[in-house]
Amino acid sequence: MKIKILSIIYALLAAASLCAQPTRHDIELLSRQIEDVLWYEKVGDAAFVDKVRIAGPAKTNPKQTGCEFLDSLSDNQLIFYSYLFIPKNAKQSKKYPLVVFVHGGIHGTFTTAYSHIIKEYIAQGYIVISPDYRGSIGYGKDFYEAIDYGGAEVEDVLAATQYMLKNYSIVDKDRVGIFGWSHGGMIALLSAAKYPDIYKCAFAGVPVSDVAYRLSYQDSDYTDYFTADYHIGKTPEEAPEEYARRSPVTYAKDIRIPLMLNTIKNDDDVSWTEVQRMADALTANGKDFIYKVYEPLPGAHVFERIDTDEACAIRIDAYRFINQYLKPRKPLKSVSDLRKAGYGWK
Repeated sequence: MKIKILSIIYALLAAASLCAQPTRHDIELLSRQIEDVLWYEKVGDAAFVDKVRIAGPAKTNPKQTGCEFLDSLSDNQLIFYSYLFIPKNAKQSKKYPLVVFVHGGIHGTFTTAYSHIIKEYIAQGYIVISPDYRGSIGYGKDFYEAIDYGGAEVEDVLAATQYMLKNYSIVDKDRVGIFGWSHGGMIALLSAAKYPDIYKCAFAGVPVSDVAYRLSYQDSDYTDYFTADYHIGKTPEEAPEEYARRSPVTYAKDIRIPLMLNTIKNDDDVSWTEVQRMADALTANGKDFIYKVYEPLPGAHVFERIDTDEACAIRIDAYRFINQYLKPRKPLKSVSDLRKAGYGWK
């Protein structure tokens, strides 16, 4: 199996070397194809792995091509991919909880860096779907520029969730949770606020919470992602209401499902002061939620996603939270359990 996988990867690399002046999107597409192969290698022993195509809302800022036929169809739904993992020991006659795992990054993608975490879910008896929502890399320039930060990407995640509920009878519609870090945490918060009848609980780790505030402490290159003509096209000063519409703090009053969020004081991407704004907004609206602020730890922004025992202990804490509401068959109870599930050794 490994020899076959390596052969495929080498073939892809060879094909890439024949391309004249490959663009960044060509390289990202190749990386995506290699990642697709690696998913089967890394978690295929524990899970049935699939990648499905789903339709989300139409592009929010479609480009006019000058072709009457194509431009007349610019309101067609946008196609995107989602990764699906089902425990190999799942039985058709039973129901299983679903975790909607949302990747991070303003232009990120779902990579095998999460393979240990997916195995941790699988070992507990979860089915997992992870959508590569609009703006994710590895699908070409057009899909990259379809980005709608805090907007239609949330509807893509909802579409992936609804796909699972409609097409997999083994999914228990009453045990669906959403889980994400960073930008994924932001989408988890927005989903919790907008779709409380779909999601039974939400975990948001180091979540982007206030987009305008975020841009105030990031460098100018980061702002360029938002002011691009294919995205918002304006700064927060020029369009404050638009940035507020895309920010979880705006919807704190609407969150009514169990929620856990956390942050860390040495976060080098999403400042802990930004997450604090979300916590303050929830408190001001009388919401009951779990909030943890960690003192500086190794890993900074990814402090709970690295592969140390310390990070594993923090993930156990997050799993304990969602497990209360989603009730998997074999919840992980200790770091030892987690390491056995995700890494193969205690």
